[in-house]
Amino acid sequence: MSYLTGEFECKLDTKGRMMVPAGLKKKLPEADSEGLVINRGFKKYLVIYTKKEWDKKLDELNKLNQYENKNIEFIRYFTRGATELTLDATGRINLPKQLLDYAGIDNEVVLTCQINKIEVWDKNAYQALIDSEPENFADLAEDVMGGKRREGMNE
Repeated sequence: MSYLTGEFECKLDTKGRMMVPAGLKKKLPEADSEGLVINRGFKKYLVIYTKKEWDKKLDELNKLNQYENKNIEFIRYFTRGATELTLDATGRINLPKQLLDYAGIDNEVVLTCQINKIEVWDKNAYQALIDSEPENFADLAEDVMGGKRREGMNE
């Protein structure tokens, strides 16, 4: 599997269209034929998935017991607003207004690749997030990754 990496600054036109940066488009060869899916993030940002990755998310959700209220509620909130995106002839995608409003995105965005998805942030909100980096990132790394056994490593 090829993972997504990089950060890209983009601008939206007055119709909410965004040119997919060439460097990112190279990493998404299936986007032209299969399309992409955009959805709300868990906080005030958006998430773009390849169609294949979105289908994996739906497969996970489909395994949940849909007779349990918390599962129904999670599925409802996770999938609300999910919209398929297609690239136009010039390589632009049209971001839905209701999702842009949710994320507080005006016209400048930062696309930040997160392994198998792309987060879409309002530029100012992303800068505020980056400015609030933990004082000791090494401690966070130890808490999150320190106890993990790495594949292929001897103990």
